[in-house]
Amino acid sequence: MQIMKIKLAVFFFAALLITAGWGRAQDNTNALTQQMQEMVRVAKSLKYQQGEIDLGNGLAKLTVTKDFRYLGPDDTEKVLVQLWGNPPSKSKSLGMLIPAGMTPLHSNCWAVTIDYSEDGFVKDGDASKIDYADLLKQMQKSIADHNEERRKQGYPAFTLVGWAATPRYDAAAHKLYWAKDLRVEGAEGDTLNYDIRMLGRKGVLELNAIADVSQFNEIDKQTPEILSMVDFKEGNRYADFDPKVDKVATYGIAALVAGGIAAKVGLFKLLWVGILAAKKFIIIGIVAVGAFIKRLFGRGNSNTNSTNS
Repeated sequence: MQIMKIKLAVFFFAALLITAGWGRAQDNTNALTQQMQEMVRVAKSLKYQQGEIDLGNGLAKLTVTKDFRYLGPDDTEKVLVQLWGNPPSKSKSLGMLIPAGMTPLHSNCWAVTIDYSEDGFVKDGDASKIDYADLLKQMQKSIADHNEERRKQGYPAFTLVGWAATPRYDAAAHKLYWAKDLRVEGAEGDTLNYDIRMLGRKGVLELNAIADVSQFNEIDKQTPEILSMVDFKEGNRYADFDPKVDKVATYGIAALVAGGIAAKVGLFKLLWVGILAAKKFIIIGIVAVGAFIKRLFGRGNSNTNSTNS
């Protein structure tokens, strides 16, 4: 916990340097302290749950095991926005899973967000025909082509290094999961996007792991447990599809893996790494920023006599 407090202090101090300038940053120690205290207050206010959880007012059921804890939509928004620095979302998620014994302020914390995209029934006829090596090349090109736009929108450019886990589709359960290794511009280490999709009658449950690549084995090992915890309720299941009344999605499994590049999405959705890598953005470059601040302190101490507050 102490390590994470140091990281948060460095992050906020760097923010003060950028927004206020070095001179004013020295006068903003109280503001920094208040921000950190507010983060601790928010973290303490989170209401963790276990057992059976209703998702989306009867859409699906989540049975949280002893290995995890669940945060509802409001608390998930607090974590993503107030603790991990993401912009507010247009629509709240269905919640978040965090490994038992961790909190969002732990430096090694990883989490799984739960969302629902109601774009219609996704046909899975193409699942066994997909060349995932070729799909990877297409995704890498798409990302490279849009990096300039990412920079214009204020986001770091990134590279899709490859599959951390090649997509796997369980045709019987209609569940799909895969993992991407992403390299974010300016970051020391790679970011892991571990994606789980569950196909339903009218849309797709989207479970996305927020983690570091070094945590892949841990998450991969626990994926079967996560998959077993959540499923659609009767009436919303894949088998409940009625072609006479239900809408069919305009994309299949390949586009689902590629990040929904089908007609339904715009540029921001194409750049799906934004929110998932945001926690990483808070922590990346901490050593470099820390060294920068240390040099400033050293230079300041050598030139002036100042007292520590």
